[in-house]
Amino acid sequence: MENNTVTLQDVQEAAKRIEKYIRHTPLLCEENMEKALQCKVYLKPEMLQVTGSFKMRGALNAIFSLTEEEREKGIICSSSGNHGKACALAGIMTKTHVVVVLPDDTPEAKIKGIEELGGEVILGPRMYSDRWKMVRETQAEKGYTIVHGYEDYKVMAGQGTLALEVLEDMSDIDTIVVPVGGGGLISGVATAAKALKPDIKIVGVQAKASDAYVESFQAGHPVEAPCFPSLADGLTCRRPGENPYPIIENLVDEFVAVSEEDIAKSVKLIAQEAKLIAEPSSCVGVAAVLGKELKVREDEKVCFILTSGNWNIDWIGMLLKDEKIPESELS
Repeated sequence: MENNTVTLQDVQEAAKRIEKYIRHTPLLCEENMEKALQCKVYLKPEMLQVTGSFKMRGALNAIFSLTEEEREKGIICSSSGNHGKACALAGIMTKTHVVVVLPDDTPEAKIKGIEELGGEVILGPRMYSDRWKMVRETQAEKGYTIVHGYEDYKVMAGQGTLALEVLEDMSDIDTIVVPVGGGGLISGVATAAKALKPDIKIVGVQAKASDAYVESFQAGHPVEAPCFPSLADGLTCRRPGENPYPIIENLVDEFVAVSEEDIAKSVKLIAQEAKLIAEPSSCVGVAAVLGKELKVREDEKVCFILTSGNWNIDWIGMLLKDEKIPESELS
């Protein structure tokens, strides 16, 4: 792998490296959702992935690629939950101690998921830069190896294996819609998908409450954007990732942002029609079409990546009953 980008070969090598340890999640044709979304609907349900999230792909590829000496030092990462859980399980597989720095308002389900896998949790500020200061201070003190959730090219390559599966299952898919936080997933997906099918459309989606990539695309360069409380807590991003952004700028066709109302409606739509429990961060792609932020054709075959399902189940129940979650509970 080159040290400043990701290639199709990197993604293919990642697929071979991790194939025994992950699930090839299905590509589900959901005709019941076509009326609401006005397109041909295909869901990629990564909540069915090991650890309940696509993050297992990138974490495994990165940690399996470390030297024995790097793993012996232990691993540290910052996460909103899903990357940390994936690293914790990879730690079990490689007998590596894993430390995860989480925001202090992380949903309890995500904290417990990491601790149950033997991960050591340290709670820090919601502010990303402050949390990474904690990571670097702890790394300097303890000598841990850092596995970044989206700046690491090995992580991006691992996430890109998802696109290989989509195109293996349906080579004529027209569009892939990707939830975006730091940018590790969409950079890997776009790299693999565009190399295999140059005319495929790749769309990134964020919550309007945290839309640094959307604003950066409009500005033509990376910019910082404020972050407000959101149902899509897993997509919080104040500024685009330094390493993913050039890849994304080159390969992604469109970025849109969605409202909290449409995110909540999409959680309910997916549960009712596809019988899948997706965390709100997963649902922003569906929300983009439901809320008319993303224009699609009736004959367009659209793959919506449902990234994860690790959220407070009681809160999901509230959304299904059209109850509003107090803003004070959101991150």
